[in-house]
Amino acid sequence: MMYAALEKRENVYVKLISSDGHEFIVKREHTLTSGTMKAMLSGPGQFAENETNEVNFRELSSHVLSKVCMYFTHKVRYVNSSTEIPKFPTIPEIALELLMAMNFPDCSIK
Repeated sequence: MMYAALEKRENVYVKLISSDGHEFIVKREHTLTSGTMKAMLSGPGQFAENETNEVNFRELSSHVLSKVCMYFTHKVRYVNSSTEIPKFPTIPEIALELLMAMNFPDCSIK
């Protein structure tokens, strides 16, 4: 398996899978900025995602999930920054869909 390391529980990466089957390999620490994702990927046996290091987003298309992944990185980059946090860039065509998508993983957009 190309991503065999994903099978290890203490792994550094998590696979996020969109509704259209695209896979995004994201640093686990980035996904943990989301309260929902943190609950899913922590603690023994509560969620299957914790064991597999994979999360299926059946309602999120790849173009939206890719932006969610970018937001995780943006949030980690500026979480303890003393500088002014720049707005997260997005295009108006997907703004509403992205806002709705961010409600599930509990990612407050600033």
